[in-house]
Amino acid sequence: MRTAALDVIRDEHQALAAMLRSLKMLLAKARRENTMPDFDVLRAMLFYVDEFPERLHHTKESELLFPRLRQRAPALAATLSRLNEDHARGEAAVRDLEHALLAFEVMGESRRAAFEQAVDRYVAGYLEHMAVEENEILPAAQQLLTAADWADLDAAFAANRDPLTGHEPADEYRELFHTIVNNAPAPIGLGGGSQDRSR
Repeated sequence: MRTAALDVIRDEHQALAAMLRSLKMLLAKARRENTMPDFDVLRAMLFYVDEFPERLHHTKESELLFPRLRQRAPALAATLSRLNEDHARGEAAVRDLEHALLAFEVMGESRRAAFEQAVDRYVAGYLEHMAVEENEILPAAQQLLTAADWADLDAAFAANRDPLTGHEPADEYRELFHTIVNNAPAPIGLGGGSQDRSR
């Protein structure tokens, strides 16, 4: 059964994966060119991750999807608990990255490697997390949840309206997405991804 909620979840996963790949590409390009990355764009990208995947997407998975699935698939209890723990740590993980980014911006080259390594760990963990959801959780949900479950989930996830999944950004987010799309590298943006800000 194909449902609106599953489409939204998968679309949001793809958007986030593209954002994370672009983040790494921006850093790699700056390192290759021996320049400082565009810190404004990096901040915008991390803010996006915090505002959309962390606050909207994860909350609805943990509060709406996972409890229903836990009732119908006891064998997935340990996996669901691990994913919920990932969600619970997500906001703090973004804050840690934002702090490491600030240290890089303020302190310069001496903090580049620490930020790049923190990004690598964060991206690897996030991609692994989404792979478990895509390969284990969503197929089980598709098989086991009822039409009534999906009606509730469809309504909840339809309200997310992440601009990176094709929705028009709300006015308060318009400048954020303009910054990301026009300056971040593909696959999420149109820009080159670094500025010559030698220190």
